[in-house]
Amino acid sequence: MTEPPGRRERKKAATRQKIADTALQLFRERGYDEVGIRDIAAEADVAVTTLFSHFASKEALVFDQDRDFEQRLTRAVTDRAPHEPLIPALRHQIRALVRHCTADGTAPFWLMIDETPALRKYESSMRLRHAESLATAIAADPDLAQTPTAARTIARFVIDAFSLAREAPDPDAAVDEIFRMIEAAWEVTHHPSPVQGATTARETKADRAGSNR
Repeated sequence: MTEPPGRRERKKAATRQKIADTALQLFRERGYDEVGIRDIAAEADVAVTTLFSHFASKEALVFDQDRDFEQRLTRAVTDRAPHEPLIPALRHQIRALVRHCTADGTAPFWLMIDETPALRKYESSMRLRHAESLATAIAADPDLAQTPTAARTIARFVIDAFSLAREAPDPDAAVDEIFRMIEAAWEVTHHPSPVQGATTARETKADRAGSNR
């Protein structure tokens, strides 16, 4: 069982949250490009060095839930009950994350990201990192028995599902639609059809023949 955080950890978490909340408020009031790191530190009443001990960059201040997002997805893999199917567990987490990110009042946040090239670039690299972490967790699970390529493919699909569903008119319906396709792709990796198996065998034989020439 996970132990509750101690006083020092709670204080650090509270400081981190205060900095993130202050930054977001200033970004909304003045615009992202008009706010500097020193402005945020001063408003939050912390030193600049304290700010950077919690956030590596100005962009990271916008995505303060980055680590939580990544951990929730990897825990959907690692904390599953024995023999619990993977894809429903991931769908459950993505649905919860999408609902959180499409709640009332979040539209200005995503508009700010869409209108700011630096934030779009940061988000793109962040999602790739999330996909790699998720792929590592999938590939490391002996019950799943996936090749690294298959694990990375499914992980990319899952991360893309979040972005696509978040932007859809009906996010819940989009999650269901996307995960039906992910489920189908997952099943293919476990139970390839006879035609696919024969094709793979022919390709492998051809590759070997070519290498022997």
